[in-house]
Amino acid sequence: MLAVRKNVERMTEVVPDTEYQALQHFTSHSPWAHRPVMDQVAQDSDRLLGGSPDTGLIIDETGIPKKGKMSVGTARQWCGRLGKVDNCQVGVFASLVRGAAATLIDGRLYLPKEWTDNRARCKRAGVPGDVVFKTKSQLALDIVRHARFLGIRYAWIGVDGGYGKEPQFLNTLDAEGELFVADVHKDQAIYLEAPAPYIPQRHTSKGRAPSRHKTDVPKITVADWAASQPEEAWQRITIRDSTKGRLEVDLLTQRVWVWLDTEQTVRQWHLVVRREVSARDTIKYSLSNAPAETPLERLAFMQGQRYFVERSFQDAKGSAGMDHYQVRGWRAWNHHMAMVMMAMLFMLETRLEQKKPYPLLSCPDIATLLAHFLPRRDVKPQEVLRQMEVRHRQRQASIDSAYARQGAG
Repeated sequence: MLAVRKNVERMTEVVPDTEYQALQHFTSHSPWAHRPVMDQVAQDSDRLLGGSPDTGLIIDETGIPKKGKMSVGTARQWCGRLGKVDNCQVGVFASLVRGAAATLIDGRLYLPKEWTDNRARCKRAGVPGDVVFKTKSQLALDIVRHARFLGIRYAWIGVDGGYGKEPQFLNTLDAEGELFVADVHKDQAIYLEAPAPYIPQRHTSKGRAPSRHKTDVPKITVADWAASQPEEAWQRITIRDSTKGRLEVDLLTQRVWVWLDTEQTVRQWHLVVRREVSARDTIKYSLSNAPAETPLERLAFMQGQRYFVERSFQDAKGSAGMDHYQVRGWRAWNHHMAMVMMAMLFMLETRLEQKKPYPLLSCPDIATLLAHFLPRRDVKPQEVLRQMEVRHRQRQASIDSAYARQGAG
């Protein structure tokens, strides 16, 4: 709570006509609903970016490091920002992307089982009683279905290997008519010929045993298949312009079959293998259920667009304060993320409106301009001195309180 207070106090020192209690209440306790705000952001973003064959709905997660155990959803789990397992919160987010323009339109906080299995802990953090454990891929499906319900006009869905490794997730997208490009891990198994399924129905004293596939067609990993291809099979493709010129990559593609142990259905999808020109050991593997006649250039474009969800996170954290919070409760986390999405939508609109005179205008540029031109409370020397004196009194009060506690002990 002390960290929250300090952050809000710094805001009140800069923004005119604000005061601590109002800002704190608005974020942490005010009963306004975050979902309608996020939905409005999604629909306004669709107005700007939706409806194009080049519009993608890119889903990814991001971790925000935290200390202690009180902040909702905090647990020792994989934190992509740190590149290791650590204490953090994890959210699953969707970014609407068209070309180089991208903005976040939805976000769901992931609650590990150690949270959902402890209803008292959830209640203390303000988690609604109907919230149950969901995997990250289940949260991603919720996001996709909600975007579909809102009428968001995207042409395909992109996900990284954390979701591509979940075959049931991909099969559900396929069954619901969603076109996807999903990164997969190098040990993803594929078939180069259509396997004829044979699923034995064995029974034991405890009932029917789990079904397992049996086929004479061998399977192979995507990495082994790519390694077996001759050098001349790779095709060099330009996927987009970048700040360093045209971005070229080497690609392989192959129609392959994917088969789940839990299903009789065998699916034929595209395998897309991308190798970096300047780093030949950097290889990405993706599966896509795009139509069989889809050109390699189109598959390469859709695969490459997942880069822009990372740009969304960079802009959200660097210019919209996505990770600059110490709130603990469920309501406050969702309020904060809704306001971050509103700020990102504003920056997207500004960049698109000013694209002709300022084609390189960035989110950090906009944040710099706002900080300079918006009214500030701390511009007069008297106000700066007053704020310093207030901080000194607060600092002394904290010192006095600490001594008082030591004396009482």
